[in-house]
Amino acid sequence: MSGRVLVVDDNKVIRQLIRVNLELEGFEVVTAADGAECLEIVHQVRPDVITLDVVMPRLDGLHTASRLRADARTCHVPVAIISACTQYEMDSGKALGVDAFLAKPFEPVDLVELVRRLMRQGAAGATGAVAPGDAEPVVGPTG
Repeated sequence: MSGRVLVVDDNKVIRQLIRVNLELEGFEVVTAADGAECLEIVHQVRPDVITLDVVMPRLDGLHTASRLRADARTCHVPVAIISACTQYEMDSGKALGVDAFLAKPFEPVDLVELVRRLMRQGAAGATGAVAPGDAEPVVGPTG
């Protein structure tokens, strides 16, 4: 399965780590350094999945997710938070309609499986395969 992923993280090393792991699995990857940049390019990029860090300058991941969900052009795109989230951030993300969470640090195999699952979910249509608030649980480090 291939598709386009928009990876949003203010940490250049993390962006590159995610990019490389997804590209090795055949995904096309576009990156943004924060939520504001994400919102500037999302309509040109037209991603199949968006990954967001929570703590970023200008516009954080939760506010970005909220804006993506409020826009009819992006409300159906699966969104995953990839961050060292607090319980409050996870609860807030679920309430905003975030589809999945992956805790940092993460295993590359968990990242790839998460994106594949969200690609399948997105391909199943915008009929609400996962309702807001029914987000998948955090996948923690396997350490």
